Amino acid sequence: QVQVVESGGGLVQAGGSLRLSCAASGRTFRTYGMGWFRQAPGKEREFVAAITWSEGNTAYADWVKGRFTISRDNAKNTVYLQMNSLKPDDTAVYYCAAGADLGLRASEYGQWGQGTQVTVSS
Repeated sequence: QVQVVESGGGLVQAGGSLRLSCAASGRTFRTYGMGWFRQAPGKEREFVAAITWSEGNTAYADWVKGRFTISRDNAKNTVYLQMNSLKPDDTAVYYCAAGADLGLRASEYGQWGQGTQVTVSS
């Protein structure tokens, strides 16, 4: 069983930055890929970024356009999402998940955190 717990959300002004953290645990978590998704009110959950534990290979949604960076710290069993140049449209609940390596669809992930709220004010 894999557990993931997000932290780091909050309220930020447009143009600001936030770093989200996802702490992973469980005997087999390193066999999974890790991903970040987000869900805004009234919208479907959408892919943001993904990373592999072993080589740190990454994948991003096209709309990220260099504003967000996913990384991992193997020693701390933690995955990060650095978000820069935030816009009001980035307001959403951000979820960390464990699943297929570099999976782009929510259905490819089986273990989800509780989510962390990110609110960007204009």
